[in-house]
Amino acid sequence: MVIFRHFLIFILLSASLSVSATQTTDSFLLIKADHLFDGEQMHTGWGIWVQGQKIVAVGPLSGLPTHSPYKTFDLKGKTLLPGLIEGHSHLLLHPYNETKWDKQVMDESDAERVARAVVHARSTLMAGFTTVRDLGTEGAGYADVGLKTAIEKGIIPGPRMLIATRAIVATGSYGPKLGNLNHQVIKGAAEADGVEGLTKEIRQQMGNGADLIKVYADYRWGPDNTPAPTFTLEELRKAVEVSASAGKQVVAHASNIEGMKRAALARVSTIEHGDYGNHEVFDLMLRNNVALCATLGATEATATYDGWKKGIMPPTDRIAAKKKSFQLALQKSVTICFGGDVGVFTHGDNVREMELMVEYGMKPVDVIKSATSINAKVFGIGDKIGRLQKGLLADMIAVDGNPLEDISVMRKIVLVMKEGKIYLHP
Repeated sequence: MVIFRHFLIFILLSASLSVSATQTTDSFLLIKADHLFDGEQMHTGWGIWVQGQKIVAVGPLSGLPTHSPYKTFDLKGKTLLPGLIEGHSHLLLHPYNETKWDKQVMDESDAERVARAVVHARSTLMAGFTTVRDLGTEGAGYADVGLKTAIEKGIIPGPRMLIATRAIVATGSYGPKLGNLNHQVIKGAAEADGVEGLTKEIRQQMGNGADLIKVYADYRWGPDNTPAPTFTLEELRKAVEVSASAGKQVVAHASNIEGMKRAALARVSTIEHGDYGNHEVFDLMLRNNVALCATLGATEATATYDGWKKGIMPPTDRIAAKKKSFQLALQKSVTICFGGDVGVFTHGDNVREMELMVEYGMKPVDVIKSATSINAKVFGIGDKIGRLQKGLLADMIAVDGNPLEDISVMRKIVLVMKEGKIYLHP
């Protein structure tokens, strides 16, 4: 135990020293760029004033107040945007082509998984993502609670975290699964059944630090491992009721039609994946104010790990279904959240999801809105972040170029600021 603690402290300190942050304090910081996207629309000839953790003014340069003393960043050829919000992350996982999911859950120690998560948090922040919704530790218990606390205390650099802790599955539905049932195995999520079982587990997770509750409305336990529903509609409605009483949202993993229908009828906040959504499902989601987080990046990544070669081979059945579902959701005007299920693929490569959203038919401006103001609103944090607006936290990034013309410039990060702290200097 002593060795583990010393090892963990060493990892945390090493990571914290690798990125220095400068806090804006009594002086004001004026940031000018060729373009400024405020979370809703693009502007030219605008600037933004920052003091401490907050934005104190934003608008046309000619109309901004003057303060003294102040510093100026003049970002020629750059675009200023709100800090990005990753809607579906697993900081305690790493790409499955490095280590299979089952092996990560069963074989990697808590120390290794936390050490990896520290590195992942830094990579995510430096990619411009100042907030993440982390949807389950996948067998690492409540390790995300400690990771979040370490970031909040400034021990390590990382994004603001909204955490789901263990996530909840119906007994028998989730992995890992062994051929020899006599062995005890760590499960990738908490098992709970019935309204009483769900109520107890939800309350326990919230009491231990969960910001939201994640449930699996379906999973691959049908014939030939096809997706099939897990929880009943009554169970899902109870999960939403119990969580809402404490001001918490419920998000649902759901990919098949019945699982998505039950999740939408239960009025979860978001449906994750949604591979096989149809007209009926999306109409229900619209009626019940349920958003879709499509995780296109994870679908293509897992296909690649199985041997699929994009641009050479035709799309797999699942990729084709996902594209059809996503395009139908766009056609229906379902609210689209940005989230790639990063952890299935590399942390820091989050922009992959943006590029795929554009490739699958979404306009770049709508993709960026999805990753900023829309995610903030859907996740219940729009009064703090998601836009460049007076009074909100000074979470912002700058990229080299105009992302409305080429979404790939979102990879060209030149400034990262979170709550007025500068982690990457132009």
